[in-house]
Amino acid sequence: MVVKEEAKKRRHKRIRKQVSGTPDKPRLSVYRSLNNIYGQVIDDTKGHTIVSASTIDKELKAEKGHKGNVATAKKVGQLIASRAVKAGIKKVVFDRSGYKYHGCIKSLAEGAREGGLEF
Repeated sequence: MVVKEEAKKRRHKRIRKQVSGTPDKPRLSVYRSLNNIYGQVIDDTKGHTIVSASTIDKELKAEKGHKGNVATAKKVGQLIASRAVKAGIKKVVFDRSGYKYHGCIKSLAEGAREGGLEF
């Protein structure tokens, strides 16, 4: 188990060396737990979160069933994309936070693309 955590930390560190959010192209950061998934659009120059969405938001919390699956992750991606487009953001840089690009992370990214975000 420790080996997986160390590998994730190494991947996250390597990704963050290259990925940084600007006012023109903010960073879409993803966090995944066993039960929920979270996404934030962040401007790293100011250190502010512009918009965020997660499975614990009121739009998705009312739904029945487990929230840490691929279908719900896609809905979170679409929700964050709609909020970002409302805030005037069309292009983002995707930060997968050291997670492998498959399953829930991939589904959230696809949902965000379908919602109108470009990355």
